Amino acid sequence: MTEKVSMTFEEIFEQNEKRIHYHMLKLGINDPHREFYVEGLYAMWMAYKKYDPDKGPLATYFNYTIRNRLIDMLRTKTREDNNEQKINQKEICEVDNGNSCGTMKLPIFDQNGITIEDNTFWESVKSKLTENQWKWVHFFIIEGMSKQEIAQQEGVSIDAVKSWGREMRKKLKDEGEYLESLYRPF
Repeated sequence: MTEKVSMTFEEIFEQNEKRIHYHMLKLGINDPHREFYVEGLYAMWMAYKKYDPDKGPLATYFNYTIRNRLIDMLRTKTREDNNEQKINQKEICEVDNGNSCGTMKLPIFDQNGITIEDNTFWESVKSKLTENQWKWVHFFIIEGMSKQEIAQQEGVSIDAVKSWGREMRKKLKDEGEYLESLYRPF
């Protein structure tokens, strides 16, 4: 039976510190806050404390322990980051009232504030648009119809309806009247 390692941890650490850096490099770990380095150091300490010379060389045990602890921490961090991204995305969708949030469909705008009663504004908008662009504004923005419903009603493709909307946005932007003005209460 072989004796336990007679060197202190400090001596072993000085000889094996590069193992931590090596495994971090091999795993592609960027460690600005030195969290992974500390985890590797802790893994080395635990390997030092639990080492049984009958089971193999200390260097092999260090490599195995450090690498696996770093992989475990990397998996945990990745899972936490993914969960945080999902939460942030959900909050952004709720705050911005975006059109699409995963499987959830939300309106692009709040139709409650849009009224036809401001005829001067709507006539101004209508005068700058083609007939089809005005149809898009009227049906999609004012009436709240879907692009598919507009396409069916007008007997055109959905791509044609989308094109009306794109051209309308471009024209109003070129005129200095941004699309956001259509979504504000009057």
